[in-house]
Amino acid sequence: MISGVPLDKRPGAMLDYFSMTDKIFLQGLKVSCILGTLPRERKKKQPVVLDLAFPAPVRDPARTDDLRQALDYQKIAAGAAEFVSQSRFFLLETLAERLAEMLLRKFKLKLITLCVAKPNALHNAESVSVRITRKAPAGRKR
Repeated sequence: MISGVPLDKRPGAMLDYFSMTDKIFLQGLKVSCILGTLPRERKKKQPVVLDLAFPAPVRDPARTDDLRQALDYQKIAAGAAEFVSQSRFFLLETLAERLAEMLLRKFKLKLITLCVAKPNALHNAESVSVRITRKAPAGRKR
């Protein structure tokens, strides 16, 4: 419940994510995609690992144990995985930016922090990653 009204009873209402201190974390989501500039990277999908964090209503869904009052992180994870698996970017930075844009728009999030890691991108490093935090555009309509 936000402002005394259950979320499922407020069609078109935006959640006040900035006043929320609770967050949902999706960590270690493994997806394969075409990513990189080398010819071998353009031919075969390779693994990337995603970490996502976003403010979420936790108290009221926990009180009622009702998914309709919560953000469905299973749908967010599936949306992220589908987007990444179909992508064909050259840069890790581009993948991170486009993924953040899509998640903010599709799931009506106001804020997201995400990390996209490319394991074994360098022979002497475990992975290379990009971590960004993005806000939804001000005045965005639902």
